[in-house]
Amino acid sequence: MNRPQVLDGVAIASEIKAEVGREVAELSSHGVRPGLAVILVGEVPASQIYVRSKVKTCGELGIYSEMLTPPESITTEEMLALVANLNARDDIDGILIQLPLPKHVDTKRLLEAVSPDKDVDGFHPVNAGRLQSGQPGLAPCTPAGIIEILRRSGLPIAGQNAVVVGRSDIVGKPAALMLLNESATVTVCHSKTRDLPAVTRSADILVAAIGRPGYVAADMVKPGVTLIDVGINRLTDAADVQRFFPGDAERAATFAKRRSVIVGDIDPAAFAVSGAYTPVPGGVGALTIAMLMHNTVKAAKLRRGLATGKS
Repeated sequence: MNRPQVLDGVAIASEIKAEVGREVAELSSHGVRPGLAVILVGEVPASQIYVRSKVKTCGELGIYSEMLTPPESITTEEMLALVANLNARDDIDGILIQLPLPKHVDTKRLLEAVSPDKDVDGFHPVNAGRLQSGQPGLAPCTPAGIIEILRRSGLPIAGQNAVVVGRSDIVGKPAALMLLNESATVTVCHSKTRDLPAVTRSADILVAAIGRPGYVAADMVKPGVTLIDVGINRLTDAADVQRFFPGDAERAATFAKRRSVIVGDIDPAAFAVSGAYTPVPGGVGALTIAMLMHNTVKAAKLRRGLATGKS
């Protein structure tokens, strides 16, 4: 049996960022500098690390970035005023509200307050509608990254049976729509799906986005399938590490040092029977920031009538 193809998200992300950098340079020659504003509320260490990474990447690619850090006590109304100000600024092309927000803040109202033309996360109902109807718009970064991985790895999508496990608004639903737009035959599975293994075994392309460690087992996939693992789950129990990574000295050493190891939503044992798979880490997750940069430049072009929005 041939060894499965490892779909290197880090390499593909680097390729996309290089393309974005060239687009930024081209825009700057016409006096346009794309701008991204990131709103980070309160002191959430994981979010702070992620936001700093986004700001750093903006700097590397020549995109103007601004980080706004209101206190955790900020009200929904104050946040709405902040978003309205950013909507009105011509030097800001993209607005990103880092989630999660404090419980007292109305997340849905805020996400819908962002101008659809500046919604670089692709969460606004208008952009969801544009995606559904095939119109130019801004698509969610992680699902867009999935399509880029498949395309740039030379894997067929048209005519393939694609199964998406998970129906979230952020990944599952938009991923299903994007695969459908690429002429795949798409099935969406969830907690109420009957005989899930029978459905997943029909997949030529299987996207797992349910947030449950190693949920898709090796006997739930057919040989040669393309596995796209969106999950990022932290294992903190030594028995779980041994179960998912038996005999893996490197991961055992990582666990001994950090007391945790990352695993996706697909049991790593399933990768061995696949035709291609995205590793965790180093797969889909690596694409998210690259696609955010892509969306920021795309927004800058769309707002100025410089792009069709199809790419």
